[in-house]
Amino acid sequence: MDLQQKREAIIRNYIDAYNHFDVEGMLRDFHPAIVFENSAGGAVNMTLEGIDAFRGQAEGATQVFAEREQQVEDITFRGDTAEASIRYRGVLAVDIPGGPQRGDRIELEGRSIFRFEGDKIVRLTDVS
Repeated sequence: MDLQQKREAIIRNYIDAYNHFDVEGMLRDFHPAIVFENSAGGAVNMTLEGIDAFRGQAEGATQVFAEREQQVEDITFRGDTAEASIRYRGVLAVDIPGGPQRGDRIELEGRSIFRFEGDKIVRLTDVS
């Protein structure tokens, strides 16, 4: 297995763990100093540094959704970066103040950008 195939497998394992609410599986291939950034509508709305900060956010997010699924449409590789086109759907388990309510379905298209050092993810940026 070459490096690109290994990294694609790491990405697909992360997505599979995400879809199954498996936080430890999501973290398996993260560097301890992982940087996570989320942006929506062109603005960064969350930045986390370190695996413990990511774990806390990921564990909290498991309570927000009754169902969730990311589907990888395509992955492109450039050097140590991989960009995955993602289709996302989820069903809320809680009411969002001033927003969607429990049971509402959310559907988005976006991309996740993974930056690697060797076989570890050192930066993950989600863009929707």
